[in-house]
Amino acid sequence: MEKSYKEHLNQINTFVFDVDGVLTDGSIQISTKGELLRTMNTKDGYAMKMAQNAGYTVCIISGGKNEGVRQRLRDLGITDIYLGVHDKVEQMDEFFDIYEIKPEQVLYMGDDIPDYYPMKLVGLPCCPQDAVPEVKEVSLYVSHKNGGEGCVRDVIEQVMKVQGKWMDKNS
Repeated sequence: MEKSYKEHLNQINTFVFDVDGVLTDGSIQISTKGELLRTMNTKDGYAMKMAQNAGYTVCIISGGKNEGVRQRLRDLGITDIYLGVHDKVEQMDEFFDIYEIKPEQVLYMGDDIPDYYPMKLVGLPCCPQDAVPEVKEVSLYVSHKNGGEGCVRDVIEQVMKVQGKWMDKNS
């Protein structure tokens, strides 16, 4: 019998997120100068900051290369930001090696085909409500929130609540 995703929450110590379609709603605005603009949810940002303060590792792996995205994530204190990645499995393996992370300790949230294979390698693959069907199929948890609308906060909050770290004044 397949384990419920909730049985995996206690072993999570690392979060890996895609950007477009997870931290954003996947839409891109293009300025008159050709600059690509995205919108991120502040509740997702707050949750990522709380997770780091509580000792979790937060990693971003994205095919996109927007420097504005990198700056926003750095402002949240995230240091493991991999943008312009063509092979997410290779990048994730390298990240795991650096920090000696076990795949079963990882929650990965993605929304589209480039996330499919890395999601199959972690303990808790998750996706936003509006992910593509192939990604939903390999996800143990599908958030009730869409990408860019609090899906990251949803999964972080669940992990931290189960582990007794949500709203811990020491975090």
